[in-house]
This record gives sequence, structure tokens and C-alpha cells, in this order.
Amino acid sequence: MAPDVNSDVNTKTIVKNAYRITRTRGKTALRIRVPGGCLKAKHFDLLKKISQDYGDGIVHLTTRQGFEISGIDYSSISRVNSLLMPLLQDLEIDIGVTIKDLSKGYPSAGTRNIAACIGNRVCPFANYNTTALAQRIEKEIYPNDYHVKVALTGCPNDCIKSRMNDFGIVGMAEPQYDYKRCIGCEACVKNCKSQVTGALSLHKEKVKRDTRRCIGCGECILKCPTAAWTRNPVKFYDILIMGRTGKKNPRIAEQFIQWADEDVVIKVIKNTYRFIDEHIDKTLAKEHIGYIVDRTGYQVFRGKVLEDIKLNPEARVAKHIHWGGFRYSSDMFMSDNLQ
Repeated sequence: MAPDVNSDVNTKTIVKNAYRITRTRGKTALRIRVPGGCLKAKHFDLLKKISQDYGDGIVHLTTRQGFEISGIDYSSISRVNSLLMPLLQDLEIDIGVTIKDLSKGYPSAGTRNIAACIGNRVCPFANYNTTALAQRIEKEIYPNDYHVKVALTGCPNDCIKSRMNDFGIVGMAEPQYDYKRCIGCEACVKNCKSQVTGALSLHKEKVKRDTRRCIGCGECILKCPTAAWTRNPVKFYDILIMGRTGKKNPRIAEQFIQWADEDVVIKVIKNTYRFIDEHIDKTLAKEHIGYIVDRTGYQVFRGKVLEDIKLNPEARVAKHIHWGGFRYSSDMFMSDNLQ
């Protein structure tokens, strides 16, 4: 059954303002962006006030690390928007996002909240500050109406499930080896073999790293008792692209660029919006970026997003990408009963 919406409500304006069309007549739900999933505790008082004074007293934590406040009357939207000003100032304006009139709330909702694991501020496995990079990306891509999902994860453990997003940015550490400090204990070798990809091996009491198999997880650095392994101070990233859920063809993101530096990450994501603008099917109400790439082909996407980008020397770009994924067929493998 379609949502029961007031006839005098402009639904496009409501949705662009980050409010959801709900199943209850006269009621909406506000979506709060929290770039990188990092929110100062002081803002919880504001979320509580909006929910209790204007909503139904419930705040939902979304899968994209934002908040959704339900049960808000359409007539209360302007008042709620004015209350959001300090939150928008802290989470958007102060990191460099441009919003012309804070009193009117969010200017768009197409590009989804940038999700991130907690990063190296807390986690010993994370290879970079995910919150800082999320805020830098937010500055470059928001506000925007195009439907794009970005997720950041500090290491290949991928706790944020970045492979389910249009862009998954995975932190990589390039381990630096000091053979003079190595005692040949094989702690790193054994861990890499049992827990990672087996990129390390022992030769004449010293460790060799297979650069083709190394995924930059950095666990060898954590396991070494003598600090023979250290991190390259330069941050590197694995850029995964075009993962998605949904009804048509859900799939896992594939590697696009490995060992990219931070500037390359930013430029690739920015150029993707230019690609969308050029190739989106404007006859549709909306078209997801993954389906645009499917329609145009990977080579067209690759050529456009790498345009005017000078890759760092370590970067490696995929020559070809084939996305498989799952395609629904209601009765292909289903039996009518358990017999």
C-alpha cells in the first residue's frame, strides 16, 4: 500500500530536505547525517529534544550511522530545521561544507551519509583516521542529489562492510622491513599464513614479502616482537567500487585502484559525480551509479574518473572488472515442498 501523504505536501521538497515519506498520514521522519559516524556527546541532547518535543520519542540508529527521528508533523518541519542549526554548524560547516541557509536544514539527501569504522583513533588494526577522511570526502561531495554511498574502513578486516557500497575505501599499510632487527621468530610469517594471504615467507632466517599477495593489512607490524616491521608514514588505500544491495542485482564491490594515496581517493570520488552528470539517464526518477556503470561499461567509467588525475607511483589500476552478483529467479532452485 502506498504511503498516505497529504495532498498539499510537495514530496520532492520534503525528501530533498532529508525527511522521509512515511506510512502515517501527516507524519514524517528526519534523517540526521553524521559523517564518519562520529558524533560529539553534546548533540544527543538536541536529538532527544527534537524526538520528544516534535516526534514520537523514538530515535532510530540507521545502518549508515546516521539517526532517524520519526513521528514529526509536516507542520513542524520549519521549527525542527531551525533547531538543527548548531548540529549542521558542527558536523558540516566547520569541516568546510557549504550550506547557504542553516535555518532551512539539510539542502539535499541524495548522496548518503558517509559511514566509517572507528579508525586508528581507537582500533590498533586500523591504518588511518577514518573520521578525518570521511569529513574530507563530505566536504567535497555534499550537498548533492546524486545517489552515491561511500564507506570507509581502517583495514582489510572491513568491519564497516565497505564492499556493500558504491565506494569502499580500505586503509592499507605498506610495511617497512629492517632485516637487522629481525630475529627470525616467524611470528609475522605464521600469522600471515593462518590469518591473511600468506604473503610472508622465511628465507635464510629473514622474511620476504610477496608484494603481489600483500593486502596491506599491517598485522605483521603488530605481531613483530622486535619492531623489525614498521609502517610507511605515507597512507595508502584500496578503492573498491560498485557494490550494492537491492532487488535487481545485489553484488560485492571489486578492486578498482590498489595502493592509492589520499589525493587520488578524493579525486576519483569527485570525478565520479562528473561521470554521473554526463551519463545518467535523465528520463528516470533516479538511477543508481552502479547501474550507470553497467550500462556504459567499466572502460568508459575508468577513462572518465581517471581523467586529469596523476596517480601516485605505487597505485595499481584494474584493467578489467567483472561484477557477478546475485540475480533473482523466484523458482530456479526452489521446490514446491520439502519432499
